[in-house]
Amino acid sequence: MPKFVIERNIPDVGKFTSEQLRSASQRSREALCTLGTDIQWIHSYVAGDKIYCIYMAPSEELIKEHAKLAGFPADKITAIAAIIEPATAE
Repeated sequence: MPKFVIERNIPDVGKFTSEQLRSASQRSREALCTLGTDIQWIHSYVAGDKIYCIYMAPSEELIKEHAKLAGFPADKITAIAAIIEPATAE
């Protein structure tokens, strides 16, 4: 299944409390449960005014639907072409 990076612009998200982040995670999980098993949230990076999320989904449209249901922006959705890491150099 294709993987995507979703860039979400959320002012001051890097300053959110653990409770605020937990609440956002719960909204995301509820939306995922509504959409079924065709979409999976792998993990997210919270940095400054953005959240960068890694998802598996068959299409950008399903990611947009998840964002709408969860109440989050999905400002930029980019398909992941490849994953490299230190072991790739060997």
